[in-house]
Amino acid sequence: MKTDIDVQSADGQFSAYVALPEQGNGVAVIVFQEIFGVNANIRQIVDDFAAAGYAAVAPDLYWRQQPGIQLDPGSDVGRAQAMALMAGLNRDQAVLDGAATLNMLRDRVAGLMRSAAVGYCFGGGVAYLMAARGLVDAGVSYYGTGLQQLLPEMVDSQSRLLLHIAADDHLCPPEAQHLIAEAAHDAGSKVSVSIHAGVGHAFARIGGATYNREAADRANAETVALLETLASTA
Repeated sequence: MKTDIDVQSADGQFSAYVALPEQGNGVAVIVFQEIFGVNANIRQIVDDFAAAGYAAVAPDLYWRQQPGIQLDPGSDVGRAQAMALMAGLNRDQAVLDGAATLNMLRDRVAGLMRSAAVGYCFGGGVAYLMAARGLVDAGVSYYGTGLQQLLPEMVDSQSRLLLHIAADDHLCPPEAQHLIAEAAHDAGSKVSVSIHAGVGHAFARIGGATYNREAADRANAETVALLETLASTA
């Protein structure tokens, strides 16, 4: 099943794109968007997780501003609109939206024993906080923005974290990468940081100007390995 569904939150109702596997493995995956909304790229990621056995869903984080946004990352107009919308996003509210989405999925799909959050760009920080606050069993961040501002939560993380960082990411410069690596070291084995050399922001976005297949395949393999550990205990 692939469809848009409604999710009820504390302050309103929003939509989420959901894809369910033919035979589930007991793990729910919440996918958090880049700044371009739940567009074709994010929907394909959800579909791919479902094809691999995960109950996957992507909530619309822009619903309080402009519901249903699906922007083209390759368009200058779309990028400008995305930047304006992102400025109005509250990360803590997005975390609560993720929690509401997970609760909705558990109500609809029987047997979901474990959960993960996977996010990209702005959504990478949301996935990070979902895991750090114990709302999911694991969080995966792809080139998450602003992580260096959230480091105290990493040290106290209640769940496993996997952070994919692009070495040449202009939004995460070397000094920020250093701070993230130090905090991960202090957090111990529950946090893993993978720094992908020679690539920039959005290296895993298929079709994007900065897409790097080798780095994306390597990052995705690490993500799959983490998710498989959840499925093995679901």
